[in-house]
Amino acid sequence: MRIRHSLPLLTLAALLASLVVFVSPASAATGLRVSGTGIQEANGSTFLIRGVSHAHTWYPSQTGSFANIKAKGANLVRVVLSSGKRWTRNDVNDVANVVSLCKANRLICMLEVHDTTGYGEEGAAATLDEAANYWISIKSALTGQESYVMINIGNEPYGNNNYSGWTSSTANAVSKLRSNGFQHLLVVDAPNWGQDWSFTMRDNAQTVAAADPQRNTVFSVHMYGVFDTASEVTAYIDAFRNKGLPLIIGEFGDNHSDGNPDENTIMSYAQQRGVGYIGWSWSGNGGGVEYLDMVSGFGTTLTSWGERIFNGANGIRSTAREATVFRTAS
Repeated sequence: MRIRHSLPLLTLAALLASLVVFVSPASAATGLRVSGTGIQEANGSTFLIRGVSHAHTWYPSQTGSFANIKAKGANLVRVVLSSGKRWTRNDVNDVANVVSLCKANRLICMLEVHDTTGYGEEGAAATLDEAANYWISIKSALTGQESYVMINIGNEPYGNNNYSGWTSSTANAVSKLRSNGFQHLLVVDAPNWGQDWSFTMRDNAQTVAAADPQRNTVFSVHMYGVFDTASEVTAYIDAFRNKGLPLIIGEFGDNHSDGNPDENTIMSYAQQRGVGYIGWSWSGNGGGVEYLDMVSGFGTTLTSWGERIFNGANGIRSTAREATVFRTAS
């Protein structure tokens, strides 16, 4: 707004006062927030995700994993939940307990609904709209936790069929949560089992970002066999950076049945470009991908993959910084 110098002093003073009342500084935002291509805490401190996924919904008794994940150096845990469509539903009390466990162990908590995995190709999968309804049903466990909780609306919400629906269904899920009062930072996964080989998320991310009136949505790609060369990794990250959109690597490993991901470039380039990453997964993998366990038997002994992601070059232990909200809350 341009202010004319010919305004009387009293009028000018009144105008300036009104600006003070109605314009809120960015630091006053609720909880975790998108800032450019990155993430900030409410106090303006940068939060760079360095975390791992934990399969809570399949192993609900393994609550000691939160402390063990923290002890290895992570600053975030991505917690697998179920809406009840495919697995036993994590109810509001269980989710509240998960959030408490994250906070007690000074970990930011990214919660995700896993039932959406491979929709359009996996017949049992839930829709993103169903996932949004689940979040609404457990809202009481999440309200007031915006400084500690990110909501990953649905894991890998489309497979390799009918993925053109990703843009509208993702935008609608974001809008639905906002219209129901959610103030949290939202995370949306790519289609194609998270790997976006079709570039559907890359090319339509701006549409989804615009569907969020709070502009507080982060995009998440999963890097497995599709990302088996350095050029594929760097080009995908750069595409989002060049568009000014926030991207995280929401899952990756050092090996996979669909190919050998370039974890060295994933980790080094993420560090170079200030991109968050979350490894899959702490423990409990089956179906031929047991090599993706970071520790053996939900214990503390690192596997080769665990050693790489925690203690290797550009690994979690050397690059993670604890969220400042835990320092100020102490």
